[in-house]
Amino acid sequence: MSHVRITDDIREQLRSIAGADAVTSDHNDLVTYGQDETEDLLFEPEVVVKPGTTQQVSAILVLATKHRIPVTPRAGGTGLSGGALPVQGGILLSMERFNRILEIDERNLQAVVEPGVITQKLQEAVEELGLYYPPDPASRGSCHIGGNLAECAGGPHAVKYGVTKDYVLGIEAVLPDGEIFTTGARVLKNVTGYNLTQLIVGSEGTLAVITKVMLRLIPLPRYRKVLLVAFASLEDAASAVVTIFQRGIIPSAIEFLERAAVKAAEERQGKRFPNGEAAAQLLIEVDGYHEEPLSEEVQAIAEAVEAHHAVDVLLAEDRAKVEEVWALRRGIGEAVKSISAYREEDTVVPRARLPELVTGAKRICGTHGLTTICYGHAGDGNVHINILKDQMDQQTWERVIDPAIRELFAFVVSLGGTLSAEHGIGYSQKSYLPLAVSEAELRLMQGIKDLFDPHGILNPGKVFPD
Repeated sequence: MSHVRITDDIREQLRSIAGADAVTSDHNDLVTYGQDETEDLLFEPEVVVKPGTTQQVSAILVLATKHRIPVTPRAGGTGLSGGALPVQGGILLSMERFNRILEIDERNLQAVVEPGVITQKLQEAVEELGLYYPPDPASRGSCHIGGNLAECAGGPHAVKYGVTKDYVLGIEAVLPDGEIFTTGARVLKNVTGYNLTQLIVGSEGTLAVITKVMLRLIPLPRYRKVLLVAFASLEDAASAVVTIFQRGIIPSAIEFLERAAVKAAEERQGKRFPNGEAAAQLLIEVDGYHEEPLSEEVQAIAEAVEAHHAVDVLLAEDRAKVEEVWALRRGIGEAVKSISAYREEDTVVPRARLPELVTGAKRICGTHGLTTICYGHAGDGNVHINILKDQMDQQTWERVIDPAIRELFAFVVSLGGTLSAEHGIGYSQKSYLPLAVSEAELRLMQGIKDLFDPHGILNPGKVFPD
């Protein structure tokens, strides 16, 4: 998309809208806001604007539409698919000042928040009242609710409690032409017209800018127990996941960790995982409102994993031990990424195909000479496959990485899976989208985008292949 450069006059208009201290073109700021957690990508915007009200967002978008200036919405900048990268320059619209929890309704188990609220802050606020907001990405301490909506984030507890979309009752948002609108209602059942709320959730900031969110909460489970189960092979660990569910148990989380992932976390955190030398481990959590049924579930899980040759089963029950185990797990992503340049693929398959996914990913990447480290949310078939450059020279890496990923994605689709479970397509995965969706689906998606954003100013260069 061609657009006019942002002139001094346009910058002055942005200052008059959002305030002088909310607009910056300082080089260091442009670099900071020109990247997220996606590999080592950097696209500097021409200006960063930090609005503080919905009306300011509207006025900024009106100005941008008038001059055909690209606008890239940004939440916490923790994305892993380049969804918040200003790939065409223009305005980086940071929503960080929208950071208020507006209401917690204890009687109806609901909350109203702004999109810049940090996910963990919301969780802690509602937990003080005995309530629970389950979606918890690994970056929950820094990611924002708005970004969670944009990518329909999940996290470890999605297997029992669902993902972000399952907790969104409605939103307030602004269209690219500046029109402010609301969707949904603070009710638990609603078929009043098309479900625009769920259309915008997961749309990766390409349709509208979210300014307020109405969320559903649930009562906080009072008890949690965590099992750490070691296996002698990746296949045994992956197969055990299927058996656990077949035996009628729905854990609140089942995380798959191969040995290399555990070792990376140990090295970075200076701690030791129990059974760190095991080929693979499952971190299995059960939770509930009564303690006795959890003990029965723990026993049933122990019997299920023994059927798959588990070499050790450890139980953590007190809060400190449970948090210690989870801290190691949550640190794995950062630890793996510190090893070398990498590509992280957010693959997901039907749960019963998990053993094939793990072994197939190793085989495919191995044929291209690539090292992989796998970990993730085995309970819902979502495994993060990190492909490491490691000691490979740059020329070889650039030559083999794209064919390897295409072969991997084709294999995932053949298993009935798809390309992304919770990270989104964004910028880094858009060329692979046709591997997973049909021409008809692409045409409908593009038609929706054109309806919401006829001038293509909002988060351009994302999702759709060039």
